[in-house]
Amino acid sequence: MTDTACPAALPGFADHLADVAGGILREQAGLPPQVEIKPDGTPVTQVDRMVEQAVRAEIMRAYPGHGILGEEFPAHQPEAEHLWIIDPLDGTKEFVQGLPLFGFLLALAWRGEIVLGLAEQPLLRHRWLGANGHGTVFNGRKVAVRPCKALADAVVSTQGYDTFCPAHHDRLLALRQAGRSTVAADSFYVFGLVANGRVDLVASDGFALHDYAALDAVVRNAGGVVTDWQGRRLTLESDRSIVAAGDAALLPAVLPLLDRGPRKSA
Repeated sequence: MTDTACPAALPGFADHLADVAGGILREQAGLPPQVEIKPDGTPVTQVDRMVEQAVRAEIMRAYPGHGILGEEFPAHQPEAEHLWIIDPLDGTKEFVQGLPLFGFLLALAWRGEIVLGLAEQPLLRHRWLGANGHGTVFNGRKVAVRPCKALADAVVSTQGYDTFCPAHHDRLLALRQAGRSTVAADSFYVFGLVANGRVDLVASDGFALHDYAALDAVVRNAGGVVTDWQGRRLTLESDRSIVAAGDAALLPAVLPLLDRGPRKSA
């Protein structure tokens, strides 16, 4: 599949939106959060809403014809050719706990295809921006995944193993045991480490569109591959599973371990 190039002006605009979001997140990070529990059982703070409102306002001012899908507010013009996908505070639990594992995620779909993704940890000011036709940059420097053809040599992250993926412990444990070492952090940040060539593989389930869209573009445009657990490329309608590999050669060993079919007892 040939990637559709991201319109040239929009990576710079994405950087601007991240500047807006990052300023709010840095300002609010040291203040006591006001936490509510949403109907799905996940936390939300006033900061989630502040960030999304500010980013939405910037998009609607600069590009009134563009659509917006955000985590906290109703969709705006979701049938538009250009559709911005916002996760204003990825890792709200970590933000509330004071752990610097939270971040801002932003993606752009053009004519139904994910063409841009931005991920930033605002306290560290670590920002990844990947756009079709432009590559992936980390704080302005182009980055690339590293080769790793054997799962036994891979540094693996199985996000949600101890938290939000209890139904898949057997699959994720098999993957952890097959790799060389495991990264123990349920954070978007690890996907950035795949793009930087520091981690080889991430696998998880339970990712919504606003969770995976930006990370898909960041890893792909650094030379990696991102699929669901059946090996299908991610789209706006993908299921909630995700595999991000720096080296596509890992997938033939990884995907059978994640097969959703019944697993035989040892």
